[in-house]
Amino acid sequence: MTAEKKTHERSVTLVNRDRLLERFLRYVQIDTTANPDTDQYPSSPGQRLLGSQLCKELAAMSITDAVQDDHALVWGTVPASDGGNSPTVALVAHLDTSPESPGAGVKPQVIDAYAGGDIPLPAGGQISVASSPSLLELIGKTLVTTDGSTLLGGDDKAGVAIIMELAQTLIENPHLLHGPVRLLFTCDEEIGRGTDKIDLRQVDAMVAYTIDGGGSSMIDVETFSADAATVRFIGHNIHPSIGKGRMVNAIRAACDFVAALPRETCTPETTEDREGFIHAHSIGGGVGEASVEMILRSFDSEDLKRYTQQIETLANKIADQTPGMKVEVSVRRQYRNLREGLEELPESVSFAEEAFVRLGRTPSRMIIRGGTDGSQLTEKGLPTPNLSSGQHNIHAVTEFACLDEMAEAVEHLIEMLSLWSKQKI
Repeated sequence: MTAEKKTHERSVTLVNRDRLLERFLRYVQIDTTANPDTDQYPSSPGQRLLGSQLCKELAAMSITDAVQDDHALVWGTVPASDGGNSPTVALVAHLDTSPESPGAGVKPQVIDAYAGGDIPLPAGGQISVASSPSLLELIGKTLVTTDGSTLLGGDDKAGVAIIMELAQTLIENPHLLHGPVRLLFTCDEEIGRGTDKIDLRQVDAMVAYTIDGGGSSMIDVETFSADAATVRFIGHNIHPSIGKGRMVNAIRAACDFVAALPRETCTPETTEDREGFIHAHSIGGGVGEASVEMILRSFDSEDLKRYTQQIETLANKIADQTPGMKVEVSVRRQYRNLREGLEELPESVSFAEEAFVRLGRTPSRMIIRGGTDGSQLTEKGLPTPNLSSGQHNIHAVTEFACLDEMAEAVEHLIEMLSLWSKQKI
């Protein structure tokens, strides 16, 4: 048996599955639901609470620079074991969970050696194989679900637990060679603010990886490019008893605008794979003023300009149909396709692939119909692919995580860090 083969086998057997599971169960029971209706950062107190706990756990591992900063971001560094002169690799996960489903009072249940079939949930409903075909590949694995009344929070507390377990494994096993490993836990990723408070000079890394992907052995190398748009109709309110010829109803115009948006070719309900969309996700206001909140998504950044022109043309057409109606369209840049920045450092992907191969796994390059903290970090100049963390059915009360895939993620990071260790700077 070669020395390289022995090294791989050691990394596989070193992962403490029981401790990894205990971490995960502990983290998901802290409510960290992001709140899009506030300008506070972080947007919910639970994120600061979980971050404080992580900071204490890192310090207990002997990570001397563990700190929770004024923005509730948690930082720390696992010192190099390879003598230095190798690149710093940053590992990133986010503390918040999606506001799209309840996140308080999580009651996790552990299913050992999943036997197959639909999974009944204590609070009602089930995780069906028909709606979750990934279950077919997880027979015999250990799964974690909720009781069916809340999210689990595997997005991204699976990633948090993986990084924390990796850190402790590296510290306990100094024979595992790696350069400096920067740890970063962010807030409010789910509402698009995950990188707002990150100083790349503090990250001080050549490459980063978000541990925020689904399944196992996957590398997300493309994301949507994304803009947000607000279409604001401005009418005139007056008492309805004297409204004839005088009232200009903005909410009616907003409804007409949404109804006139393309339905068959450019909505989340009708697109898949590499197809982009225009998504009206929120409408509100009254007679005097009403707004439609929208997101624009495409893998080709140039499409976003076309989408913007399309909604501006339609909004003006709707306003022109009602004398006295005014309309304003504002578009805000969010993030750009991960691919555009990863091309600057191809090793960010190839080393991740090679690490999977060294472990006897077949890697898959994937695209995300969404974005990650890595989308924005990459755009800012820090190449940041996204790696698997065993998440499934994210943002739904049928969410679940696979412990086996989480352990595999720790193993993969050990192998990948050893590859970066060989790159001297």
